[in-house]
Amino acid sequence: MTEIRLVGTAHVSQKSVEEVRSAIEEFQPDIVGVELDRGRLISLTQETAEPSVTEILKGGNFGQLLVQWVLTYIQQRIGAEVGVKPGAEMLVAIEEAEAHQKPVALIDRDIRITLARFWGKMGIWEKIKLIGALIYSLVSVEGEKIDVDEFTNQDVVSAAMEEFRKFSPQGAQALIDERDAYLAHQVLMLAGRYERVLAVVGAGHIQGVQRYLDAPETLPPLTALTAEVKKGLPWAKILGAAVTLLFLLLIAAIAFSGVGLDVLLAALFYWIVINGVLSAVFTLAAGGHPLSAATAFAVSWLTSLNPLLAAGWFAAIVEAKIRKPTTGEFRQIIEAETFAEMRRIPLFRVVLVAALANVGSTLGTIAYFLFIFPILGVDPMVVISDGFSNMLQMMLGLF
Repeated sequence: MTEIRLVGTAHVSQKSVEEVRSAIEEFQPDIVGVELDRGRLISLTQETAEPSVTEILKGGNFGQLLVQWVLTYIQQRIGAEVGVKPGAEMLVAIEEAEAHQKPVALIDRDIRITLARFWGKMGIWEKIKLIGALIYSLVSVEGEKIDVDEFTNQDVVSAAMEEFRKFSPQGAQALIDERDAYLAHQVLMLAGRYERVLAVVGAGHIQGVQRYLDAPETLPPLTALTAEVKKGLPWAKILGAAVTLLFLLLIAAIAFSGVGLDVLLAALFYWIVINGVLSAVFTLAAGGHPLSAATAFAVSWLTSLNPLLAAGWFAAIVEAKIRKPTTGEFRQIIEAETFAEMRRIPLFRVVLVAALANVGSTLGTIAYFLFIFPILGVDPMVVISDGFSNMLQMMLGLF
């Protein structure tokens, strides 16, 4: 009868490293499963090919990339605080298994699938909250003393998991629940071939994996855990199209309401200025070059009317031309010791400019519709009512 043992670890804890070593020595497993996929193992043990700046800009997933970088940075900072490299306990498990001439199995889901499902499942509000929490974490990790051993205290871990579940239900499903099931699938497959299986996983997965091991019939199909997230309605494009339609209707209403050409021109002028100024300000806040900010200002009014374009893309292209990111900066970002150091790396600056220029443009669009009528000094109900009434009369007159 197969015997399975789970070892829960914190990925930056010296205590976890020692516990993994002791568990292998004491349990003498026939195989050791580690919570790694091939990509993460390669990144821990050797240099990997980095994407080019062109590939990053073409990908367009600036928010997702920033979240990934900041999460890695926070883990690196905690590791530096306690003198343990992130993932060290997994490498120790591999080294100890090899020293005892035991095979090693990589039992975690491909990190690319996990990140894609994590980002794809979260709604826009969850993403906004996550980015806000990460910004707060950047400040906290710089100034607070951290008791890493608490990360393996199951009560503390369970409480943290529940908090994250309240904070981001969809994100927790992809990052925790699905991986619990995937890890359990892999452990059970190993149990079908070996008598003594040791699985080294993060402490946050212990309860979930054990629950599935106790009741394998509750496991979801493995294919459901690796499939591409089903895309719902393209809300971003729908919203972009709605903004375009709303703006055109607004301008048409003003044009036909009889309030005068000066009001119409002012409405168009403020569309350009409000969108442009906020996009430029956010570009500068990201540390962007003045030419990048000028580019964001120049194109924001147009990109806000076209759901297929984004001001951040154009600002990032200019920023890349000026900063000239080079090969190797991807790893420099991952290994940065402070956030200030990270911001000085040209590639990080380019991606940050792209993301924040888009944020500024979006806020500019929202601000325009909220404040345009008070700025123009006209009654919106009168303008809209008279404008559409006059348009309707003109259209009826054509027939």
